[in-house]
Amino acid sequence: MLKKTIQSLIISFTFTLGAFTQIITNEGSDEGKVIDEIIAQVGDNVVLMSDVKAQVLQIKNQGGEVNDQTSCNVLEELLYEKLLLNQAEIDSIEITDGQVNAEMENRLRQIEQQIGSREKLEEFYGKTYTQIKEEFREVIRDRMMSQEMERQITQDIAVSPEDVEEFFASIPEDSIPYINEKIAIQQIVVYPKITQESKNEVIEKLRGWRQDILSGNRSFSAVATVHSEDQGSRRQGGKIEATRGMMVKPFEAAAFSLKVGEISDVVETQYGYHIIKLLDRKGDNYTIQHILLSPEVGGEELSAAAALIDECYARLQKHEITWDEAVKEYSEDEDTKQNQGNLSNPYTGDQYWDVSQINQIDPQIFGLVNSMSVGEISEPALYTDQQDRKEGVRIVRIKDRTEPHVANLKDDYNFIKKAAENDKKSKKITKWVNRSLGNTYIRIAKKHQGCSFQYEWN
Repeated sequence: MLKKTIQSLIISFTFTLGAFTQIITNEGSDEGKVIDEIIAQVGDNVVLMSDVKAQVLQIKNQGGEVNDQTSCNVLEELLYEKLLLNQAEIDSIEITDGQVNAEMENRLRQIEQQIGSREKLEEFYGKTYTQIKEEFREVIRDRMMSQEMERQITQDIAVSPEDVEEFFASIPEDSIPYINEKIAIQQIVVYPKITQESKNEVIEKLRGWRQDILSGNRSFSAVATVHSEDQGSRRQGGKIEATRGMMVKPFEAAAFSLKVGEISDVVETQYGYHIIKLLDRKGDNYTIQHILLSPEVGGEELSAAAALIDECYARLQKHEITWDEAVKEYSEDEDTKQNQGNLSNPYTGDQYWDVSQINQIDPQIFGLVNSMSVGEISEPALYTDQQDRKEGVRIVRIKDRTEPHVANLKDDYNFIKKAAENDKKSKKITKWVNRSLGNTYIRIAKKHQGCSFQYEWN
């Protein structure tokens, strides 16, 4: 089960597990057996059979319907991507190494979080983290160039309220989408107070390692590999390739203040304490090594946080304090404290969550809110921040629930507005594709020319 999960995640990350023009296996005959081949070409860019199979497998693993048309649909999506890439190359669109590195790191970190660790990713793939990045660097660059080309084609698209109303009125009554039940969630979080003694212990330990490294008694890579708490970089000796804006501000400010080869003093961020060594910097792109340590949270501190959230919960239950007052007085979550504790959906930016997706977004919260009513507050529970990995305690409140319903302008305006924007973009893309087909070299293997396509690729 774990292997299938990892494979699905990697496929969704790369859309191909083997980017080779032809893969040969010696099983079955001396001449070998072709298990991959070029099935289409757009300009100088090719589509492999493995590209199509990988995406079909992803659809299947995600519970989607797979039929005879699925491969054709996937092939057309890949043809469209290659058409965008071809135009991006003609227009000399550039994606910097820093942008690619940032996107690569973000995607790999997401995969690591979902499958458990970098070690599991490396074990499954049979390659080091660095080798995986190098193999997929050009895949990511091509994908980003295609996305930028599409963005440029549709960047002037905008819709007015009149456009939204006109679009909604044009939808046949039996085609108006059905909206699932959604909920709006609020939270109050209390984190254990870290004692100054614990902070000082970490700071002194990092300064001791820094001095040992500067004096030549220890290597930065060795200390990072053994002691750093950043699971994402420790196996590479603490090495991170980044671009400006990718890391949190205190960390980045320290990195840009260093000369190549220099090691910073201890730097505090929301993740803990670091020492940073600058390996290379070119413009906004830089490569560093770092060692991360976090102060330990003792049992007494965690108990104190639990007592505080219990006090908050009790006062709310007795109606001694309103929810908004409780957020201001007790909550220590910077992302929600100034917003009545409202949790934003990270995928949509909206404050409403589709109930069918909550478990995928935040498994911790699903068990709390699944059976709660509007206005109900959960009992205090342990909590781990998904981004900072900080442990704390929290209570959760259901602010609102929407009943399943047919979409309407009053309740679902933002949803319909987005659909109207996408409709306009789709029409503009269609015009661009039809115009580009006559000016681009396109070849599709004969056995795939019978596909039913939206566009006249043949």
